[in-house]
Amino acid sequence: MLELRPTCEHCNKALPPSSTDAMICSFECTFCRHCAEVVLSGTCPNCGGGFVQRPVRPVNNWIGDNFLGKYPASTIIKYRPADLAAHALLLERLDNIAPEQR
Repeated sequence: MLELRPTCEHCNKALPPSSTDAMICSFECTFCRHCAEVVLSGTCPNCGGGFVQRPVRPVNNWIGDNFLGKYPASTIIKYRPADLAAHALLLERLDNIAPEQR
Protein backbone atom coordinates (compact mmCIF):
# COMPACT_ATOMS: atom_id res chain seq x y z
CA MET A 1 0.00 0.00 0.00
CA LEU A 2 1.47 3.35 -1.01
CA GLU A 3 2.12 5.68 1.91
CA LEU A 4 1.03 8.80 0.02
CA ARG A 5 3.58 10.96 1.81
CA PRO A 6 2.32 14.47 2.59
CA THR A 7 5.13 16.69 1.28
CA CYS A 8 8.00 16.99 -1.18
CA GLU A 9 11.17 15.62 0.40
CA HIS A 10 13.28 18.39 -1.14
CA CYS A 11 11.26 21.63 -0.83
CA ASN A 12 8.60 20.51 1.68
CA LYS A 13 5.72 21.60 -0.60
CA ALA A 14 2.40 20.12 0.50
CA LEU A 15 1.33 17.13 -1.60
CA PRO A 16 -2.13 16.09 -0.39
CA PRO A 17 -3.50 12.68 -1.43
CA SER A 18 -5.38 14.25 -4.36
CA SER A 19 -2.28 15.98 -5.75
CA THR A 20 -1.42 15.28 -9.37
CA ASP A 21 1.87 17.12 -8.75
CA ALA A 22 3.38 14.29 -6.65
CA MET A 23 6.12 12.15 -8.19
CA ILE A 24 7.54 8.96 -6.64
CA CYS A 25 10.38 6.53 -7.24
CA SER A 26 10.04 2.78 -6.69
CA PHE A 27 10.92 3.27 -3.00
CA GLU A 28 8.14 5.87 -2.63
CA CYS A 29 10.55 8.76 -2.21
CA THR A 30 8.19 11.64 -2.90
CA PHE A 31 8.88 14.93 -4.63
CA CYS A 32 6.82 17.65 -6.27
CA ARG A 33 6.93 17.65 -10.06
CA HIS A 34 9.17 20.75 -10.18
CA CYS A 35 11.80 19.26 -7.88
CA ALA A 36 11.64 15.82 -9.57
CA GLU A 37 11.91 17.14 -13.12
CA VAL A 38 13.82 20.44 -12.86
CA VAL A 39 15.90 20.36 -9.67
CA LEU A 40 16.69 16.63 -9.68
CA SER A 41 16.63 16.07 -13.47
CA GLY A 42 14.34 13.04 -13.22
CA THR A 43 16.67 11.08 -10.93
CA CYS A 44 15.91 10.19 -7.32
CA PRO A 45 18.72 11.47 -5.06
CA ASN A 46 18.11 8.62 -2.61
CA CYS A 47 18.30 5.60 -4.95
CA GLY A 48 19.23 6.81 -8.44
CA GLY A 49 15.97 5.57 -9.93
CA GLY A 50 13.49 7.48 -12.04
CA PHE A 51 10.14 9.02 -11.14
CA VAL A 52 6.54 8.41 -12.10
CA GLN A 53 3.42 10.33 -11.18
CA ARG A 54 2.01 9.13 -7.86
CA PRO A 55 -1.46 7.65 -8.25
CA VAL A 56 -4.40 9.27 -6.51
CA ARG A 57 -6.27 7.03 -4.05
CA PRO A 58 -10.07 7.27 -4.46
CA VAL A 59 -11.84 9.29 -1.78
CA ASN A 60 -15.09 7.37 -2.28
CA ASN A 61 -15.72 3.74 -1.40
CA TRP A 62 -16.57 2.58 -4.91
CA ILE A 63 -15.72 -1.06 -4.30
CA GLY A 64 -14.39 -3.28 -1.53
CA ASP A 65 -13.40 -0.59 1.00
CA ASN A 66 -10.42 0.40 -1.19
CA PHE A 67 -10.50 4.13 -0.54
CA LEU A 68 -8.80 6.93 1.35
CA GLY A 69 -11.15 6.66 4.33
CA LYS A 70 -10.08 3.08 5.01
CA TYR A 71 -6.45 3.55 3.95
CA PRO A 72 -5.51 7.14 4.82
CA ALA A 73 -2.44 8.94 3.56
CA SER A 74 0.64 9.16 5.75
CA THR A 75 1.05 12.19 7.98
CA ILE A 76 4.77 11.60 8.53
CA ILE A 77 6.84 14.28 6.80
CA LYS A 78 10.18 13.17 5.35
CA TYR A 79 11.89 16.50 4.74
CA ARG A 80 15.42 15.74 3.64
CA PRO A 81 16.57 18.17 0.96
CA ALA A 82 18.90 16.67 -1.60
CA ASP A 83 22.59 17.54 -1.48
CA LEU A 84 22.70 19.12 -4.92
CA ALA A 85 26.50 18.86 -5.24
CA ALA A 86 26.37 15.11 -4.52
CA HIS A 87 23.36 14.80 -6.82
CA ALA A 88 25.29 16.43 -9.67
CA LEU A 89 27.96 13.73 -9.28
CA LEU A 90 25.28 11.04 -9.32
CA LEU A 91 23.80 12.52 -12.50
CA GLU A 92 27.25 12.38 -14.13
CA ARG A 93 27.57 8.69 -13.23
CA LEU A 94 24.11 7.90 -14.59
CA ASP A 95 24.41 10.02 -17.74
CA ASN A 96 22.79 8.28 -20.72
CA ILE A 97 21.52 5.33 -18.64
CA ALA A 98 17.73 5.12 -18.75
CA PRO A 99 16.00 4.67 -15.36
CA GLU A 100 14.77 1.19 -16.32
CA GLN A 101 18.38 0.10 -16.97
CA ARG A 102 20.00 1.44 -13.79
